[in-house]
Amino acid sequence: MAWKTRVLFFDFVMSFMWVWSGPLIKLFIFRVLGLDHQPEAEIVKVSLSIVNMFFFAFLGKVTRGGSYNPLTVLASAFSGDFNSFLFTVGARIPAQVFGSISGVKYIIETFPEVGLGPKLTVNIHHGALTEGFLTFVIVMISLGMGRKIPGSFFMKTWITSVSKMTLHILGSDLTGGCMNPASVMGWAYARGDHITKEHVIVYWLAPVEATLVAIWTFRLVFGPHKQEKERKAKPE
Repeated sequence: MAWKTRVLFFDFVMSFMWVWSGPLIKLFIFRVLGLDHQPEAEIVKVSLSIVNMFFFAFLGKVTRGGSYNPLTVLASAFSGDFNSFLFTVGARIPAQVFGSISGVKYIIETFPEVGLGPKLTVNIHHGALTEGFLTFVIVMISLGMGRKIPGSFFMKTWITSVSKMTLHILGSDLTGGCMNPASVMGWAYARGDHITKEHVIVYWLAPVEATLVAIWTFRLVFGPHKQEKERKAKPE
């Protein structure tokens, strides 16, 4: 019970911090460095974003499982038992959503110039395919990193961070390239369009379905993880 309470707290805090990190990087580049929309600004933005992802990966390691992305914990929950799945869906994901909403609320109050976050700029089907494809790719990469180099924190985080950044850039002009339903929910709640069909289908259903397909595809190609085999082999 203590572990569950702790991980819910860290999920909330990390989600709160995550929605702050992106706008703070932009404010640092445009306001502090004064780079405006120069090519150097994009280089600095990408570099700081990768450093930021390393920082949050470190936080996840230090907190022993804290996360800011529902898709990350959902992928793990699908590989666990039913009680773990219920805890993830019924408690961890809501904690991440509330953390994101709270974070967006306070950063807008503190820095109104940050805007209102990512928005869908294409039709709903195009958007769903985009978010679904980006999610499928990053989940496959994450599963591969866990299988091939389970003990190399730096290398695994580096590959995953660069991959996320690349996919984000590819989808940024279409859907925001978010691959994080909780974070998008925070900004959508601030705009008042968090219950629209576009938001639910593009930023929730498509990524969740893509996560399921990625897990199924990975298991089909590479087989179940060693720990999963051992768990299934244990007598009830």
